[in-house]
Amino acid sequence: MELVNVDEPVGLVVGTVAATPLQFSVAVRADQYLQLDDVVTTSRQLPGRDPIRVSGVVTNVEAVHEGARFASDVFLIQQGALPAEVAEIAQVSVTRVEPEVYVPPVPGSPVMRAKGKDRDQALYFDEMGEAKVPVGFGRDGNPVYINFEFVDGTRGGHVSISGVSGIATKTSFALFLLHSIIHCGVLAAEAHNTKMLVFSVKGEDLLFLDYANRLLSSQQRKRYDELGLPASPFQNVRVFAPPRRGDASGTPDVAARDKAVSPFYWTLAEFCADELLPFVFADAEDERAQYTMLISQVAARLRRDARPAGSDGAVRVAGVDPANDTIIRTFGDLVELLEAELGDDQLRAGWVAGSAVTGSINALLRRLRSAVKPLNAIIRGDLAHRGERSISTSRAQVTVVDLHNLPDRAQRFVVGVTLRGEFARKERQGTARPLMFVVLDELNKYAPRDGDSPIKQILLDVAERGRSLGVILIGAQQTASEVERRILANCAIKIAGRLDAAEAERPEYGFLPPQQRVRAMLAKPGTMFISQPDIPVPLAVDFPFPAWATRPSEKGIWAGVDDGPAPPSDPFATIPGAHDDPPPF
Repeated sequence: MELVNVDEPVGLVVGTVAATPLQFSVAVRADQYLQLDDVVTTSRQLPGRDPIRVSGVVTNVEAVHEGARFASDVFLIQQGALPAEVAEIAQVSVTRVEPEVYVPPVPGSPVMRAKGKDRDQALYFDEMGEAKVPVGFGRDGNPVYINFEFVDGTRGGHVSISGVSGIATKTSFALFLLHSIIHCGVLAAEAHNTKMLVFSVKGEDLLFLDYANRLLSSQQRKRYDELGLPASPFQNVRVFAPPRRGDASGTPDVAARDKAVSPFYWTLAEFCADELLPFVFADAEDERAQYTMLISQVAARLRRDARPAGSDGAVRVAGVDPANDTIIRTFGDLVELLEAELGDDQLRAGWVAGSAVTGSINALLRRLRSAVKPLNAIIRGDLAHRGERSISTSRAQVTVVDLHNLPDRAQRFVVGVTLRGEFARKERQGTARPLMFVVLDELNKYAPRDGDSPIKQILLDVAERGRSLGVILIGAQQTASEVERRILANCAIKIAGRLDAAEAERPEYGFLPPQQRVRAMLAKPGTMFISQPDIPVPLAVDFPFPAWATRPSEKGIWAGVDDGPAPPSDPFATIPGAHDDPPPF
């Protein structure tokens, strides 16, 4: 097989298709080829000026028979009865003109593959300086970078990742991005103090980030080396999980992980003192109902009149009726108290101001009753647990909050209250550095396009003010079309994996050219299309197989900070199957 000489021109600028300063076509030579996402460059000499270099990315390639008039002519051409030539035409979207004199390339100009410095210039990697974060490999096998200044808040912030559930590998890419940010050097001395808050909503797959992936092959580890990253799991990971139902000791409800796991729950004293009642009503549709006006009044009364009753978090609420002045140990007991107080016309006046409509009161109580079962496990005053139980990012670099065993309403409560607490902590801190990254899957559930809720307001606050405080949101969703527009608009980096055909036509994916929208419907796991402000054309990227365990069956060596000496430089050398090809994403 004859090898292609990549140092020769791949073709010439076409003269039969109009070339513009922003787009041109290339006739590919018979002994060469161009594929989608290849980076090419050409030049033009202008009178009295230095040569103009025009670079771009191949966005479409067509092959035609020149000389044929009908589709059936292909058979005559194949038989040699009709003369015709095969022509391949590649369409190129211009990414950079240097110096910036926007003139079209001249037909007949030779077009070269962009390599080395030319490729870096074409994709603006040369201007990223120390802010380059490797995110995978392009179609040419070379590293692709994003500009960290559009992530950390310097020139923009936040990341949006969209794609079909289970195929688009959204969470896998989000974690790889975090791994790259930690180890590529952009954080310098701040890397150790940078915090990452990850909400796990699908099984226990994210509970093993600090375990080496024993299925990682030597070939995949080499890919990490080529990106300048260690093929290692996350260090210093702490996992929080809800307590098991019916367990008075507060044992975390996890099945496969047995190290560095803490239970999380809120005591009734905290629930009342911190006015957490609005997060019980976290559905977006709730904010459109009249009863929502009463929530803040009831929460304020609980904060004022609830007093701690013991060391287990129980409270004593001074009700208007002395008979109701009892110790409350469960969320269900608290709801019963509110039913007794608000259900009585005379006692109600002590809880809500003005003449509250009975229908609104009943709507409030109905929703409170429906919340008892989902929230009883995480709002309580009956546990004697004395260890750490408050979700906090202060004790570990990576904090994973396991939600998969909780009902939907409880998941919303945990996300809302946790984000409020961490955002408030960053506000008190007063400085943006060190950064805190928040990875939240199913963003469309917590910040839907329609309606309002306390969680949505917090996420809007994070999106609009977070980068000035050093809070960076990495949101993942199946359908960007169902996410609040203001949140998406504040995401400087937009990423798409495998997309549903109907979803791909939504205007939220306008950052993808038409050809890439079609490709996104066919994308394999591990392929992402990344749009960033520096580069006019989204880049297709393949990122390496995770170096950390993504399920219990992949658990290798634990990299926890309390596990004694560090593992050897090649922790996979003695693990059976470590050099086999890994399964697909």
